[in-house]
Amino acid sequence: MLTLLGLDQTTEAVYRGMLTHPHEGVAGLAARLGLPEEAVRSGLDQLSELALVRPSYEHPGRLRAVSPDVGMELLLARQQAELAAQQQRVEASRAAAARLISEYADLRPAASEPGVEQLLGLDRIRERLTLLHREVREEVMVFAPDGEQTPENLEASRPLDEALLRRGIRMRTVYLDSVRNSPHTVAYAEWLGTLGRQARTAPVLPLRMIITDRATAVIPVDSDDTAAGAVVLTGQGTLTALCALFESVWEGARPFGEKARRDDGSGLTDTEATALKLLADGFTDEAIAKRLGVSHRTARRVATGLMERLGARSRFEAGVRAVRQGWLA
Repeated sequence: MLTLLGLDQTTEAVYRGMLTHPHEGVAGLAARLGLPEEAVRSGLDQLSELALVRPSYEHPGRLRAVSPDVGMELLLARQQAELAAQQQRVEASRAAAARLISEYADLRPAASEPGVEQLLGLDRIRERLTLLHREVREEVMVFAPDGEQTPENLEASRPLDEALLRRGIRMRTVYLDSVRNSPHTVAYAEWLGTLGRQARTAPVLPLRMIITDRATAVIPVDSDDTAAGAVVLTGQGTLTALCALFESVWEGARPFGEKARRDDGSGLTDTEATALKLLADGFTDEAIAKRLGVSHRTARRVATGLMERLGARSRFEAGVRAVRQGWLA
């Protein structure tokens, strides 16, 4: 029951045992819970780290369980602090990615820089990607911020994806949360999962990106027109930064099959929370739709619903009210 708060099943059992039988020692708890004494001691160590047990003033040398009303607040505060720190890391990574993209946004065909290869046109991009997939030896990491994929596109990707996985290549892909509403995209992700591909989703993604073997990255020059051109990056410093960005987003993303859970008391889904932040930042419904990978109509419906829940008549007022209610930092 308390696994979401950081307690495993054994540790939770020890905590409950101490609450109901406060005078029992390790041996007594082990007997009551049907656990080895070593497991009880391990549980006590974890409870101590989480500040859920403290030395007793009445009985020196003994430990006492902190009352649940205090203990749960401690766990929630700890979890909220961890989430805030993770969000800060993600935002910092996004800023770094934006700076990196801007450095290469104005590349011209005649430019020639070490570690940068320009690809002009969809045919050239696809040819280069096919070659990269043939040469990959260990790992492929992908950001797929396009939202729902058409059945035709997925079917066209099937042979290449299956061939990579059959070769033992590790594949990790981060989609937008919106693809969870697409049955054929979910079915495709689940099929690839049976072959070993790992997939997660996030409310927003900083850019479209493919990294192979942590040595080569392909990103579009123009995020609004990914078929117009792309750059292949191989510089060590650049790849280190892009791999760190991927790992940061991957860590905070949600695996397929795992339902959304928010413990901040707002009642918002991850998509709604992201839409609210974009709304407060002044993004239009069209821009919000693009970032979330949903239709313009869906973005407008989400934005309208949020403003109604907040009782706001403008986007600025929605942001102010959201901050007051603790929905936005």
